[in-house]
Formats: sequence, C-alpha cells, structure tokens
Amino acid sequence: MGDAGLPHGSWTFLTSHARVLLALARDPGVRLREVAETCVLTERTVQSIVADLEQEGYLSRVREGRRNHYRISPGAKFRHPAEAGRDNAGLLALFADDPPATRTAP
Repeated sequence: MGDAGLPHGSWTFLTSHARVLLALARDPGVRLREVAETCVLTERTVQSIVADLEQEGYLSRVREGRRNHYRISPGAKFRHPAEAGRDNAGLLALFADDPPATRTAP
C-alpha cells in the first residue's frame, strides 16, 4: 500500500496522520478498515496512527456498544516548529466537506 497509483509521482501534501485524522473527523463512527481503504493504507498502519494521535491528544476513543467512536480535539496544537502555536481546527475546517470528487452536482 502507500502512495502507489498516484498521478505524477509518489508524494502528497498531507501526511498519513493528517488523512486519518480528517477521515475520523468526517465520520467519528467509521471502522478503521474503512479509513484504511479511504487513505490507501493498511489497517495495521491506521491502528498505529490512531494510537499516535490518541497518545498526543489529537483524539480520544470512546467505546459505544461494539464499536469505537472518535472525538477529535480541535484545539490540539501542531507538533512541527513551523506550525507551532497553531491548532488543528483550521485544518479540520478546511477539509470538513467531502472531497470534490465525491460531491454530487446540484
């Protein structure tokens, strides 16, 4: 898995961590298997990323019945010094809607 099949090379602007966080923000009750498919990652990789995000306070996992629901912490600060002091609420707002390719025309 990974970025194979991407047009024009193998790099992307958003990290896998950002893509997973955005997928969980869009659908807090989504199964990690579905997140893996959406993000073109393995389920094991997504599980590891969710553990990272939870450990750093970007999200929390809440058990509801047989499923997990994820609560995003929009005030969590970015980790890299270049974005120091900024929280992830702006990123979440920017990508809150479904990607343009999945939207239906009016």
